[in-house]
Amino acid sequence: MVENQNSNNKKNNIFMKTAIIGVVAGLIGGGVSYAAIDQINNANVNSGNAQTSISSNSAKTSKKSAKNSGAMTPAYNDVKGAVVSVINMKRQSSNDGDPLAGLFGFGGDDNNNAKKGKLQTYSEGSGVIYMKSNNKGYIVTNNHVVSGSDKIQVMLSNGKTVNAKTVGTDSTTDLAVLAINSKYVTQTAQFGDSKSLQAGQTVIAVGSPLGSEYASTVTQGIVSAPIRNITTSSANQQTVIQTDAAINPGNSGGALVNSAGQVIGINSMKLAQSGDGTSVEGMGFAIPSNEVVTIVNQLVKKGKITRPQLGVKVIALQGIPQSYRKHLNIKSTSKDGIYIASVTTNGSASQAGLKSGDVITKVDNKKVSDVASLHSILYNHKVGDIVTITVNRSGKTENMKVKLQSN
Repeated sequence: MVENQNSNNKKNNIFMKTAIIGVVAGLIGGGVSYAAIDQINNANVNSGNAQTSISSNSAKTSKKSAKNSGAMTPAYNDVKGAVVSVINMKRQSSNDGDPLAGLFGFGGDDNNNAKKGKLQTYSEGSGVIYMKSNNKGYIVTNNHVVSGSDKIQVMLSNGKTVNAKTVGTDSTTDLAVLAINSKYVTQTAQFGDSKSLQAGQTVIAVGSPLGSEYASTVTQGIVSAPIRNITTSSANQQTVIQTDAAINPGNSGGALVNSAGQVIGINSMKLAQSGDGTSVEGMGFAIPSNEVVTIVNQLVKKGKITRPQLGVKVIALQGIPQSYRKHLNIKSTSKDGIYIASVTTNGSASQAGLKSGDVITKVDNKKVSDVASLHSILYNHKVGDIVTITVNRSGKTENMKVKLQSN
């Protein structure tokens, strides 16, 4: 997703855009024209030119409120005060305003000029306040929203802008945690269980599309797929929630919310066009809340993610059609589990005897059906721990002891 530039700083803004995983096509602006129709009170009716008039009592406005007509309004109210705009600020080089500066060697050092430059809005995204503890309010957002920033600010739902500090970031899952003074926190959001999601379930996306000017925007859609395995531009496979709720630049880091008002995903990317250039609509993706909780807890505790790993590249079998299995050369007939596509030489899995084509069904006797559940179990271990991996190999079940290595 490409985060938008702040429209209020058009003249002096840094004219760059932050590129991240996912693809976003150019925004299409469209205007709606309205034609005013004059009311005709005197009209010729039939051939007799009889006059008719519209009585002032023919239409009335109901005095009853329709506040409760929106089924998702209570869910929105449960999170709206916890969703914020996240502002990534960068220092603009002091030479930027002078096209001749730097010519003939009198421009000075670029790095020093950048350090002395004025802070300006570089990009904007969204975030969710999920916890209040130790005099701090903790905010989860996307890593790409805050990446490369010289300063981060947060605009609260009431319009107040405050400074924020980075607690920790993780580029692999594209998550980051920020902290603000707890005195500014008026509402925190609650995480729901993303594993309970079903296709067709109604959800809303809350965030700041196109920046803080449109803060607290809410869009509604359905869960298109509760589990979708995608490969990011960094070649990482990620398990995400697919939704058709409108996701636009600036929504990154915002909340995907179920009808109970619980955050069941953090919006992170959208697909705007396919690889062959075909325009795509209604394909947004969110990081499942269960994985978000695992990552943010570690970031708050350690400031970074130290990952114990198996040393394998995997594909979740759930939801992959048979035709695509052939394309991926998946020979297993299992409908569920984690397919091992390749094994790293001298890695943990290789040393334990795991092979390409094996299907992981359990870890420490806990069932795994997607990459997120596999990560959740592994990340609760330390480097050096020994785990029991249950695999299906050519129709037979085998248990293997694997010593986890660091990432």
